[in-house]
Amino acid sequence: MEDIATHVLIIGGGPAGYVAAIRAGQLGLPVILVEKEQLGGTCLNIGCIPSKALIHAADTYHHALGQQAGSALGLRVGDVSLDWGKTLNWKNAIVRRLTGGVEGLLKKHKVTVLKGTAEIADGKTVVVHGKAGSTRIRTKHLVLATGSLPMQISALPFGGNVISSTDALALEQVPKRLAVIGAGYIGLELSTAFAKLGSQVTIIEAADRILPLWDAELTMPVRKRLTALGVTVMTRSEARGLNADGQSLLVHEHGNGTPVVVEADKFLVAVGRRPNINGFGLERLDLAMNGAFIRIDKYCATSMLNVWAIGDVTGEPMLAHRAMAQGAMLAEHLAGQKSAFEEPVIPSVCFTDPEVVSVGLLPDQAKLQGYEIVTGSFPFMANGRAMTQQDETGFVRITARADNHLVLGIQAVGHDVSELVNGFALALEMGAVLEDVAQTIHAHPTRGEAFQEAAFTALGRNLHS
Repeated sequence: MEDIATHVLIIGGGPAGYVAAIRAGQLGLPVILVEKEQLGGTCLNIGCIPSKALIHAADTYHHALGQQAGSALGLRVGDVSLDWGKTLNWKNAIVRRLTGGVEGLLKKHKVTVLKGTAEIADGKTVVVHGKAGSTRIRTKHLVLATGSLPMQISALPFGGNVISSTDALALEQVPKRLAVIGAGYIGLELSTAFAKLGSQVTIIEAADRILPLWDAELTMPVRKRLTALGVTVMTRSEARGLNADGQSLLVHEHGNGTPVVVEADKFLVAVGRRPNINGFGLERLDLAMNGAFIRIDKYCATSMLNVWAIGDVTGEPMLAHRAMAQGAMLAEHLAGQKSAFEEPVIPSVCFTDPEVVSVGLLPDQAKLQGYEIVTGSFPFMANGRAMTQQDETGFVRITARADNHLVLGIQAVGHDVSELVNGFALALEMGAVLEDVAQTIHAHPTRGEAFQEAAFTALGRNLHS
């Protein structure tokens, strides 16, 4: 067995791990990155990127179908068809392009990449089992960036017609009927996409409404759009398992003693993700846990000296941009810089139709924390850019303290509002007050003007509503 040594050893090549490796390499630290599958992790290979490609393909196809009978634009198209195999090839080409870019960046910054399965011996030693044999690595700093996996439910274990989000992104054909268990981010994004691609979609959600972590005002436009797309939404309902034929699902609706049968060709379980903590010897470390997740402090330090953890394995929010920020911060900390991951603003985005975004506190959350608040909301139906794009659904909403107008939270729902959320996050990170947003000149005509107008509304100075 070959023996090598390094200053930093990172297990996991997803957004947390590869960003930590690149930044550490930039800072001159000797780094080894271990990845058993493809660089880029879930996000680049089987999550964020391929799902957004699928969503774009579905949007384009659905929009083209809508122009067959003509439109107010004067546009009319002929026959519309979809070559699903070509769609998948296009999606996969984007994935290869991005993962290839990650590989190039790691090489550029002199990061050693080992392909294989890591096996932790102790907090300083890891054995990597690869195709060409095994390598023992001794390190000063061990970084755990092993990510997460789709969560299963006991009534519907993965296999056969029961699929995960990973499987859904690689289906060889669009299912005629699709049942989706879970109305969170993943379930709703894929439900919307497949409905636009022609699937008859049924959503089963145990909570009272879709996207239950957000308020009803924010999620109602999404619910209305699902109805317009012909999607059946069953809330306060629980999946109880497949019938013997494997083509129908028993669903218990709260308040209804008789189970409902939902027939489908595929059953997508999208009830969340769990930390990937098994199969690489983590049990050999004496780590404090936070439930199923590894407990960390503001420096991403675990309870063991010089053992660190970043990304999904450390808990919510399990988002790629949080993981990347943690990875960069940790690399700088290991290089001796003053850097910490301390109460940052982390935006949330749901890429449904319409999109939903949020940073900071929801109005009800602000009230529960004891703040007296003012809120302002501006509808896209009064926004010129939204009108010219033929999509006036949604609004921008801002919440601030009543006494000093410090902005506490910003949310939006509407077409492409994901492109506004970074500006929202910057406002919170910089400690903006309502006057800062209102007095910043916003370009016209843009959807971003709704942000300024919402601030004007909160100040009682409405201009266009």
